[in-house]
Amino acid sequence: MTAVLVVDDDPYLLRALRITLQAHGYDVSTATDGRTTLLKARQEPPPSVVILDLGLPDLDGTVVIRELRGFSRVPILVLSARHGSEDKVQALDAGADDYITKPFGLDELLARLRAVLRRSTDTVQDAVVNTENFTVDLGKRRVVRDGQDVRLTPTEWNMLEVLVRNPEKLVTQQQLLSEVWGPAYAKETNYLRVYMAQLRRKLEPDTANPRHLLTEAGIGYRFMP
Repeated sequence: MTAVLVVDDDPYLLRALRITLQAHGYDVSTATDGRTTLLKARQEPPPSVVILDLGLPDLDGTVVIRELRGFSRVPILVLSARHGSEDKVQALDAGADDYITKPFGLDELLARLRAVLRRSTDTVQDAVVNTENFTVDLGKRRVVRDGQDVRLTPTEWNMLEVLVRNPEKLVTQQQLLSEVWGPAYAKETNYLRVYMAQLRRKLEPDTANPRHLLTEAGIGYRFMP
């Protein structure tokens, strides 16, 4: 049975989510603050997924996400009343896998939950991908250039990983946005331009003439090993 840790300081919402998720076959535990969340995430066996509210009484949700990412790759689905794009970007950059704003429909929540779980159990074989200028270790989530580790944000890594797992294949803007940020962001093409520029600065020897992270104008991007 899939273990879900639901984190929210609203006892009514917490109870409703527990009942709904249990009715759909999930094993549900709950927490009402950030510190309890971090403790429960370290327990054995750990949760299979965390549903996290950002507005917690002791720690901001983005802090909790960063702390979780320090020791766990558990999928994190943010459930928050914060509607601003900046809040969403901060949560995703901190390491969240998806973001739903309140109020929300239970059908959407269940669909997003299934999606993050599906991505986390992806059976694509991890591999080491070598280019002339850098190496990507998909299993260790590590990038090396000139013998040195390249520090990537979680969002930069997620974007690079999608491209590297599809070598020489055109990945559309919509596909990349949906896989990295979620379906609700399928039109936010400005995100792609910003993060692609950051990746090129870190990985390409000549950012003006990229050799590995190529743009197909108006369509998408292509990774060339």
